[in-house]
Amino acid sequence: MFAITGRRMFGIQLKQMSGQRYKRTNFDDEDTLSNGGSTPPPMDFAPGIVFKGGMTVWERKTALERILLVLLVILSIALIVIASLLAVKQTEIKQVNVQPEYCLTAECITVASNLLSSMDKTVDPCEDFFQYACGGWIKSHPIPSGHSHWGTFEDLWQQNQLVMKNAVEKPEESMHSEAERKAKKYYESCIDANKTIESLGAAPLKRVLSMIIKNKSNSGWEIQDLLEEIHLLDINALFNVWVGEDDKNSSKNILHLDQGGLGLPERDYYLNKSISEDKVLKAYLKYMVDIQMLLSGSDEELRNETRENMIEVIKFENLLAQATVPASERRGIQKLYHKMTISQIQKEFPMLKWLSYFNRLMNTVNISVTNKEPIVVYSPSYLKNLTQILKTALQDDNGIKTVKNYLIWHVIKSFAPLLSKKFREAKDQFSEAITGVSGNDELWRSCITDTNSVLGFALGAMFVRETFHGDSKIKAEKMIEMVKKAFKNNLPNLTWMDRETRLAAIEKADAVVDMIGFPQYILNATQLDKEYSKLLINRSEYFYNNVRNLKYQLAKNFEILRKPPKTKAWSMTPATINAYYTPAKNEIVFPAGILQAPYYDQKFPKSLNFGAMGVVMGHELTHGFDDQGREFDKDGNLRPWWNNDSVTKFNERANCVSEQYSAYKLNGENIRGKQTLGENIADNGGLKSAYNAYLSWVQSNGEEMPLPAVGLSHKQLFFLAFAQVWCSSSTKEADHLEIVSDPHSPANIRVVGTLSNSKVFADLYKCRSGSAMNPKKKCEVW
Repeated sequence: MFAITGRRMFGIQLKQMSGQRYKRTNFDDEDTLSNGGSTPPPMDFAPGIVFKGGMTVWERKTALERILLVLLVILSIALIVIASLLAVKQTEIKQVNVQPEYCLTAECITVASNLLSSMDKTVDPCEDFFQYACGGWIKSHPIPSGHSHWGTFEDLWQQNQLVMKNAVEKPEESMHSEAERKAKKYYESCIDANKTIESLGAAPLKRVLSMIIKNKSNSGWEIQDLLEEIHLLDINALFNVWVGEDDKNSSKNILHLDQGGLGLPERDYYLNKSISEDKVLKAYLKYMVDIQMLLSGSDEELRNETRENMIEVIKFENLLAQATVPASERRGIQKLYHKMTISQIQKEFPMLKWLSYFNRLMNTVNISVTNKEPIVVYSPSYLKNLTQILKTALQDDNGIKTVKNYLIWHVIKSFAPLLSKKFREAKDQFSEAITGVSGNDELWRSCITDTNSVLGFALGAMFVRETFHGDSKIKAEKMIEMVKKAFKNNLPNLTWMDRETRLAAIEKADAVVDMIGFPQYILNATQLDKEYSKLLINRSEYFYNNVRNLKYQLAKNFEILRKPPKTKAWSMTPATINAYYTPAKNEIVFPAGILQAPYYDQKFPKSLNFGAMGVVMGHELTHGFDDQGREFDKDGNLRPWWNNDSVTKFNERANCVSEQYSAYKLNGENIRGKQTLGENIADNGGLKSAYNAYLSWVQSNGEEMPLPAVGLSHKQLFFLAFAQVWCSSSTKEADHLEIVSDPHSPANIRVVGTLSNSKVFADLYKCRSGSAMNPKKKCEVW
């Protein structure tokens, strides 16, 4: 097989036949044998040849001989003509029988079969490309029991889970580091073969609660002590505190303070809802009561009292929800950023003794702060409202009791799922109201997921050794560079951007740091052991392993306050099927977990790799230039680096995207275009950059051989591969949760919304103007 280059050579044909090779050099010349000789030319009976004696040969023939000679010449000519016609006909037959060249490698055949089985060709691609691309996949992949959502990401995650299970269940002596053996111990503590979790029942949580409460009285400042104890367990009640890069000076770390503290996933679950009528609030109340009755006993009188107390807690959380700023109003980082000193915070929000609070937390890592310590406050309006909420609540004993119950409930809610089966079953019943399903994965799968969360880089070292071989990283780096180059090459085509801003954007794109696969240190036993040296793991203490991990993670975060931010510090473990962009570091990260089929395979056609993984790469790159990422310069500093005219024109185009997605509905509920704006911009920009990168690859390497049976060109396959990344289905409850809380649009909207803005897609699939997938109005930012 050979690749068709796109340039066809008319009149040349090679064919092997019976050991002789024939070639036609020119349609107007004679057939030539491979030995270099040629067939004799036709005899030329031209008159004018004279013999001695003055008589021509013709004249010396008898009449009969003349007649026979004429007949012989006529017959010869006829035979030559017939032979020529047969030769031409044979050539035509050979040309007709030449079949198109297809890619028939095992990978091409497999991927063609997968593409076809995932599609539903009864659907018009110009009306609903998601259903056209994924209808077959959805039919053949029903949502498994215990799941509210199922897609290609979850499908691959199960494969990764199996790889990690097989690795972590190997004998300890075969492992390369103590950190890996800790991962094995943690996994075994979760599997709990000796039924230790069941035998302990509620005892571990009761012990934690007794250590927190310490028989304190119901005074306002005792509430502060309780809050500090809870925050030292990394439980974000009332608000959230952490250490991270200073957005306006990415070379330094700084304390951050932001809103937080709701028991339900999002503020929408509280607002304008009745506890007695709303499905979710009723389930939440039942869960609160059931869990606490499992902790304290089954006395009916106590149940009624607990129920009344938890109703008050929900009302208190409702006040917090009203004060919480919705995600759609938190897109502009410049507007969110407020740097204040502790003394200024004390003056503005006198609900706590803030200096005492911060020193209590930071003393765990031997750091002290003063009233001059700078802190980035992201939601002053929330903290102002929270100050008033607490001031009102702490005026009487009932209010103090409610705040105390609220704080204690958040401890219970965090740790109850780590207890015995009865506690987990209560959680499953509550989850059904939010997700539409109850139950969980098989135990070993849940335990692998937990292990990945706690010791993900130790487990990741095992995963990498099993899966990430060869030159996968080098190939992925080359693809990123091509996508990055395509993004930069497109910038001059953006007439809305002025030259100065464009040059700065090119500089930022050039400065993006690519992180692929995994951090190298995890394959060094000494360095990996150092990473987890302060984390104690016991194979018979699942509950306390998690408590210790929370404290370990909190201390690990706090101890960087006086240190410069680390470059190339990974936030995702190697097995994770995802990718991310960090504005403050201008980094894009692609873990080994996602650099696998169906998103990426070195042996797949490049159209599929660029359509799937290439778009993911373009998506993360574009995040550096979405409505939030564009506020950070090439060094990761939050500052104005665009000219005002370009900002205005960018906002006009971003508003088009916001309005477009806000018009889409799922189960009758509108998508939140402002909330999902950054991800939608990244989807659209990523698709365009990846497609242009693929065209560049084709220009350098030639057209790829078509896949068998699919019936689509590789340019069409690029868009099909993009769509099939998002093949998935979910329950209505999960859809609602995604709409109200996720910064991403639902899967089908990501496909339909992005492709409907692409003129190239519409042309390739011949979608008429005005069709669902080719609307007359299109939105384009990048």
